[in-house]
Amino acid sequence: MPTSSTPITPESPGCHIGPSPPVSFQTESETMTIDFETEALAREENNAALIAALDKTVVREVESSWELDVVNDAEYGRWIAALGADAIAELSYRFVGGRVVLLSTWVNHAYRNHRVATELVSRVLDEIRGSGKTITIICPVVGEFIARNPEYLDLIDKVHPGSGAYPSTNPRASESKSR
Repeated sequence: MPTSSTPITPESPGCHIGPSPPVSFQTESETMTIDFETEALAREENNAALIAALDKTVVREVESSWELDVVNDAEYGRWIAALGADAIAELSYRFVGGRVVLLSTWVNHAYRNHRVATELVSRVLDEIRGSGKTITIICPVVGEFIARNPEYLDLIDKVHPGSGAYPSTNPRASESKSR
């Protein structure tokens, strides 16, 4: 058994160097395999694509190319942007301590670069503002949106802003850190 002063080497019991192996688990009807590194990479690519699609716009210019319905699916903790009967984007959330924690944004590939994420985030933030709640931001897409639309900064919870609240690309955050 290694002690706190024993170095951990690739030969140490339980040590794994290199990519994490996929994890399999059995459900009632099937075996599922999850490759966490692939999932994380897919999330990072999705976030990067959505952030790249955000234009520096004012709130009046956040509408997408289509007439979207934005519906709060409270049962599953997500706002859905629908085009007709098709869900084309979603913003997942949880309620924690009287605030809304914004977790992740997803937009169907076919609808990217048409301001769908921008309109979804804007409409969700307007709804949250109307409820009087504050937000904690985990989703980097929401953080980038607010950095480009500072009129929503007042929604960020002062005690629990979240890891996505002040992205490094936010010029205002850089200015305040240097003061």
